[in-house]
Amino acid sequence: MAATAAISCHLSSKSSPDSVSLSSASSLSRSGHAIRRFPSVFISSPAIRRISCQTVSSAPSSSVNGKAKAGPKDFLHIDDFDKDTILSILDRAKEVKAQIKSGDGTYLPFKGKTMAMIFAKPSMRTRVSFETGFHLLGGHAIYLGPDDIQMGKREETRDIARVLSRYNDIIMARVFAHQDILDLAKYASIPVINGLTDYNHPCQIMADALTIIEHTGQLEGKKVVYVGDGNNIVHSWLLLASVVPFHFVCASPRGYEPDVRTIKRALKAGVSKIEITNDPKEAVRGADVVYSDVWASMGQKEEAEYRRQVFLGFQVNEELMELAGPKAYFMHCLPAERGVEVTNGVIEAPNSIVFPQAENRMHAQNAIMLHVLGL
Repeated sequence: MAATAAISCHLSSKSSPDSVSLSSASSLSRSGHAIRRFPSVFISSPAIRRISCQTVSSAPSSSVNGKAKAGPKDFLHIDDFDKDTILSILDRAKEVKAQIKSGDGTYLPFKGKTMAMIFAKPSMRTRVSFETGFHLLGGHAIYLGPDDIQMGKREETRDIARVLSRYNDIIMARVFAHQDILDLAKYASIPVINGLTDYNHPCQIMADALTIIEHTGQLEGKKVVYVGDGNNIVHSWLLLASVVPFHFVCASPRGYEPDVRTIKRALKAGVSKIEITNDPKEAVRGADVVYSDVWASMGQKEEAEYRRQVFLGFQVNEELMELAGPKAYFMHCLPAERGVEVTNGVIEAPNSIVFPQAENRMHAQNAIMLHVLGL
């Protein structure tokens, strides 16, 4: 997948600046088959420390694969919504969370409603948070695992979308290919929520934003530093940075930076300061939040040992958190491989907020469902 326009970046270096290039390195898909990696920005000289990107030469598509912006009925990408809507959803999440915490079980907006939950890949947090949250607010969730549907194999996605629309009020899907969630939304007549694709994970980042607001007072203006693979979590952070102004830094090994088209998409919005770097130690200085994820995601486990060598120096450990400063919080979307991308000491430290973050998946998702259902 070739990039259609170059990124205009300012390069800061201890020696003479070098060029920014686009690459498309070979990798494994989450199903284990060889594919081309997302086009990525890489630094061609070890002397260059950071790419500080401010603008792009042309506007990227408003969604992946050239699809039009999602209608208001779906929650597929965070930047399908404006800042006021995103912040309104997060405010609603705080209200509904307080309602649930109060023990008052009279608020049942989902009473009489059903949700079909499609899982092409296994999950703990996504299933439990959606199912429990929908139940606590009066609804009934139906789990449809990989063997129940086999979307696109046993039955075409467009047929599944139209059938489930006649039984249910909402669909949540956790799938591999991003095109699957786009197709579900295209053919479903009810709201479709993206519970994760290989491209992005908007519900996770909404929960993360809620957690940051709870612990720091606001997201706007904060410095969030992600250390690790430029994966679907990073893409969602970039899309959030397209809507809400904050300082986002991604520190990844060369060749593992995020999708260049998504970087351009965020830069074109002109909302946030965005940096892509190969130096985690420089990246974390002055961070409000240091964020990590596994180095080998589901479907990449055959690469795990190789990635451990490539990602040496990108572990979030006590030394890195000390560089970030005493006020920096640590976040991780879980599951974590303790001793690999993060040390046990960092996860268990007082400034770790990974478990409030995990809890907030349920509350953020409840607010998202209330929004798309118009409740």
